[in-house]
Amino acid sequence: MTSTPRVGRLLGGRADADAAGEIGLTVHDVARDLRRDVADVRLPLPVDGAAEATASRDRLLAQLDEHLLPRLRELSSPAVVVVAGSTGAGKSTLYNSLLGEEVSAAGVLRPTTREPVLAFNPADADVVAEGPVTELSRVLHHAGVPRGTALLDAPDLDSFDQENRSTAHQLLEGADLWLFVTTASRYGDALPWRALSRATERGASVAMVLNRVPKENLPTIRGDLMERLRSHGMTDTPLFVVPDVGPHEGLLDASVVAPVRRWLTMLAGPERSRAVVVRTLKGALHALPAWVTTLADAVERQSEAVDALRKVVDAEVPAARKLARDAVLAGVVAGASVEARWRELSGTVGIDRVTVKGDRVRSTRRKGRARSAALDVLRDDVEAAAARTLTAAGTRVEDRLRGVLAGPTGLPGGVHVVPDHADRTAARETAVPRTVAAWLTGGDERVAAALATPSEPVAAAAKAFGERGLATLLLAAAAGSDDAVRLLGRVVPGGLADDVTALRDDLADRAEATVDDEVAAVHAALDSPDLADDAATALRLRLAELRRLT
Repeated sequence: MTSTPRVGRLLGGRADADAAGEIGLTVHDVARDLRRDVADVRLPLPVDGAAEATASRDRLLAQLDEHLLPRLRELSSPAVVVVAGSTGAGKSTLYNSLLGEEVSAAGVLRPTTREPVLAFNPADADVVAEGPVTELSRVLHHAGVPRGTALLDAPDLDSFDQENRSTAHQLLEGADLWLFVTTASRYGDALPWRALSRATERGASVAMVLNRVPKENLPTIRGDLMERLRSHGMTDTPLFVVPDVGPHEGLLDASVVAPVRRWLTMLAGPERSRAVVVRTLKGALHALPAWVTTLADAVERQSEAVDALRKVVDAEVPAARKLARDAVLAGVVAGASVEARWRELSGTVGIDRVTVKGDRVRSTRRKGRARSAALDVLRDDVEAAAARTLTAAGTRVEDRLRGVLAGPTGLPGGVHVVPDHADRTAARETAVPRTVAAWLTGGDERVAAALATPSEPVAAAAKAFGERGLATLLLAAAAGSDDAVRLLGRVVPGGLADDVTALRDDLADRAEATVDDEVAAVHAALDSPDLADDAATALRLRLAELRRLT
């Protein structure tokens, strides 16, 4: 096998050298880079055209992998002529007849072609390039194949077996020239024309064999088929007609396939076969910009959809943050549970029955420790109430975002960026307790700071309720417990109002942060590199390179 860094050295003659200048090493590098960038494309948002663009991307990858890159790496390899067609078209019989030997299985009543067969002249053995076509086929040397060409019998395009159909399409992508076989009764089927459209779309050279044509219908059928070819922009497509020879087994008479064999012989030889290769390559390269443009446009539509979704999401943030903050600042966090606990503590341990003389509360340390222990259950209730408030704020925002993104009036792609409900619930169940615990710690730190500054009333209050108990009263007051506010006002001049306000503001900030977490989960989906404003930049660069080279 030949491997040469300069394509020009693979081609003989001035015409080939000129062609090599157009599709040389630089083109291979561009095609290789294009393949990498196309493979990186993801179109996650189900906006208009995304599904079609994804299918186009997959076809483009197949074209690059199965034909362009292997062929650009080895231009001296024989031109691959694939014999393709629908079930029952007689392509394997034609294939064997062209070689003058039955090398590919064929059946009279039920076509049996399953294993692709690739035959090439033994004299070309040293230049046959390994690639998808050789890997998928049974390869054999056969003197009946004109030198400079390789004849490939592919499975039926409409085979009942999915693997056969997939292999057939993969082999077609890897061919330099399609010899498409159809019959007088089936040439009007949709399948042949879809396959031929794929060929012309990627710039492949095509010839057609109309098989089993009754002599009496030949003029009518030929005329109709030629008109169909013209309507599909295939005016220059060679058309061969094989007359109907009736039921038979084995090879067709040599005279029947002589026109096709002569045509293949005309393609033979290094210069002529390379002309086919170069023509198909140039056609494929000229077809690439349209494909890449379509794909880049689709990527940019994804970015445009993201911009619209981001605006919708961001428009919800101010009102959501205000609602969460106002709910805390209104002093309704404590709620009925904290009020009920206060009444219980007042009746059982007399939490609010303390003696105040002058500006100081009077108590022993023993009673202070008892009150502190009793206040622990109140702290638990305050903690639970704060957690419910933050959880409710987050849940409310999640529901609202789900509605505007995935509801009946949601924008295209909105469903895709709505976070999974179970994931968001689990995230809040992890984050909220930590957030509330940090807020509780803030209460303890404020009492410690107050005690660090000489203040007999504060010290006396800490003695009467314990430092932790006094912090619990601060937290309960910040959460909206009027009972805690009144008690603090009795035992400490001013009731530590600044600390209560600061703790309430702190909890309001944390409620806003909970809202932000829900919005951030949506932003995380919107901020995917696949949806970035510059996601199509690499494709546009490759497009510019292709246009410059082709």
